[in-house]
Amino acid sequence: DESVHLNSLFNPDGHGISPSAIILQGNSGNGKTLTVQKIMLDWASDQLYKERFDIVFHLKCKEINRIPGKKSLVEILSYSCSLTSDEISQILQQSPEKVLFIIDGFDELRLTQDIYYMSPHTDVIQKAPAEVTLCALLRGHILAESFLLVTTRSTATDKLSDLLKGPKCFTEIMGFSEKGVEEYFQKFFQNDELFRRAYTFVKTNENLFTSCSIPVICWIICTTIKERFRIGADVTSSLETTTSIYVDFVSTLLEHHCQGLSQSVPILLRSLGQLAERGMLEQQVLLDENTVYETISDPAANPFLCKFLFKRRIHQETMFSFMHLSFQEFFTALYYLLLDKEESQKKITELCSIQAKFTLNESSPPRFAAVVQFAFGLLNKD
Repeated sequence: DESVHLNSLFNPDGHGISPSAIILQGNSGNGKTLTVQKIMLDWASDQLYKERFDIVFHLKCKEINRIPGKKSLVEILSYSCSLTSDEISQILQQSPEKVLFIIDGFDELRLTQDIYYMSPHTDVIQKAPAEVTLCALLRGHILAESFLLVTTRSTATDKLSDLLKGPKCFTEIMGFSEKGVEEYFQKFFQNDELFRRAYTFVKTNENLFTSCSIPVICWIICTTIKERFRIGADVTSSLETTTSIYVDFVSTLLEHHCQGLSQSVPILLRSLGQLAERGMLEQQVLLDENTVYETISDPAANPFLCKFLFKRRIHQETMFSFMHLSFQEFFTALYYLLLDKEESQKKITELCSIQAKFTLNESSPPRFAAVVQFAFGLLNKD
């Protein structure tokens, strides 16, 4: 059903109008990135857009933030695939109307004033800061005949809509349906008895069941319940609000999966918080190895961090990220609450000041909304 729906997105409607840009929006953890990964797989397997596109480029905004200096579109694309710059240039010149750019995580893109004030960018080999080049593509200044599929958190949709060339189409990932939650639990537990126990517990808790519509939270809840089954703990306690779900999940990992780490729990939480805050302030989801080792003594063994290799032309760099952007936001909020009151208030004030300076116009997305929400959740005495 999903493939049928996605297939229809780039087809003309009843008036013969075909959108040149699709905005795939959704809240944090609703499955935007997983959806575009599935689109890439289906296209490569000749199951989706087979006749429509000869080539699909997958650009991740969190990786574009890490590209230094001035780069052309061809150079940026060479970071994300194995083709040479000459091969990419040839493809783009021959049939731009058969090219699809998937741009994942627009809300994570580090935007600067340059995107508004630099001279128009019209050539695939013209160089500019990476985010300026990407915005030129979004605006249709470069390769206006090509097609775009852009994912973003709902908070950044207005900003993206202002940049995008038209005509455009909006579609939203709503998360799991009730049937989808049940199917996910079945596949996660792979044991009928455990599945029934877990699903029955969640189904009878309205708040918890509603939270399960968000795939990343559904995964957290399933992981937490499975761990409780394993150790024989009470399944029914302390899972109410979104923040409490994250608190319980973090507590479970600290208790059962951090025993071999060299840092004590208080130091580990503070270190993770410092690292998370630094990434939030610098608008970085990918964190370089040196930055991580400055605060975390053994990051490769830390269950809250993911390690992977980031392509750099002729070599690769080791990078880290939090297991999901929402955990980076959670640990930032937790860090502020671990500080004394005066320092905490100072940090929050600075956060608000940065947000105000960042607001280039009225449609600028709220960068720290989730951090503030987690902070309120953690301040809840209950």
